[in-house]
Amino acid sequence: MRVVIVGAGQAGAALAAKLRALGHQDEIVMLGDEPAPPYQRPPLSKAYLLGDMDEDRLWLRAPEFWTENRVEMRLGQPVTSIDPTRKIVTVGGKDLSYDHLALTTGSTPRRLPAAIGGELGGVYTVRTLADVDAMRDAFQPGRRVIIVGGGYIGLEAAAVASKLGLEVTVLEMAPRILQRVASPQTSDHVRKLHQSHGVTILEATGLDRLLGETHVTAARLKDGRELPADFVIVGVGITPNSQLGEAAGLAIDNGIATDEFGRTSDPSIWSAGDCASFPWKGGRIRLESVGNAIDQAEAVAANILGAGQPYQARPWFWSDQFDLKLQIAGLNTGYDQVVTRKGEGDATSFWYYRGTDLLAVDSMNDPRAYMVGKRLIEMGKSPAPEVIVSEPDLKALLKG
Repeated sequence: MRVVIVGAGQAGAALAAKLRALGHQDEIVMLGDEPAPPYQRPPLSKAYLLGDMDEDRLWLRAPEFWTENRVEMRLGQPVTSIDPTRKIVTVGGKDLSYDHLALTTGSTPRRLPAAIGGELGGVYTVRTLADVDAMRDAFQPGRRVIIVGGGYIGLEAAAVASKLGLEVTVLEMAPRILQRVASPQTSDHVRKLHQSHGVTILEATGLDRLLGETHVTAARLKDGRELPADFVIVGVGITPNSQLGEAAGLAIDNGIATDEFGRTSDPSIWSAGDCASFPWKGGRIRLESVGNAIDQAEAVAANILGAGQPYQARPWFWSDQFDLKLQIAGLNTGYDQVVTRKGEGDATSFWYYRGTDLLAVDSMNDPRAYMVGKRLIEMGKSPAPEVIVSEPDLKALLKG
């Protein structure tokens, strides 16, 4: 039984490794459009960009792991089509047959339209090793960088640029940074952190266009102001790479739609990671996180081998900015109340509720709050908000 994995990122690597760990002895072929072997993406916008991590430390596995586990890697070879009827993918102009196909194709950063200067030189996105390598030389002390988008990727890049001595401005079109993903309390906390390090944050500020003939020189804002820039980083979200699946006739719903087992609308094709949406609490979600990519891919590997076990997502995320370690457990969608718990020193956590139900926790340099909050959410326990604020020993809540 040959398993072909399209996508050599975090999910694809986890799926291949899990297949072998579960005893699959037949062929595994992993196809990647990048020339690099599977690597970690989160450090790209942090330690790698800062120069604190060498490229070989990004690798998810040592090169010999793939050889020893008989995973055939074909890198720098994008798949151009899938024929579900014949069970064939086309890669490098040649056909490759499969018994089971797993799509772990990830996602692509949204770019600014060419009409407003998105294709000028010096305009970058942060997603791949090549993206970061292309921009590293621009990070020189005293240079001016404008970051379009006040989400986690943009803010992480802002923190690195500030640490390296650049003049940093963040443009956010929404009324506040992190508006789509976090509470006003979390936004306030992060904003104050950045401002304390000299980062300029302009909220409710739209970009009209980028200026320059061949290379960006400035940004014109909707209010007419012009801000000089030596380069620009765009962090305005990502889109799932579902094109191959869509062209093959698979069901698409905010990504490649799967059932609770990770199977697509074609029984021989599976999907996991950023590109896949799946059932969740009566609806359907798509999670963009390392944790989900690994857990979902491992669940798919088991189900390819016949486990028949639904994937139970346990959402968690993190972000490193300056000296802030932000850890997030759960999903805050639909919250109507946020309570604040002060920890030791500068530790703080924000707890999201819908009615009496605990949904999520944002912990700021407070790993204990994160750990307890994650466990409570997974156990289905919802201590009263006033208990969260007043309980001296959070761990005691796990026993109640």
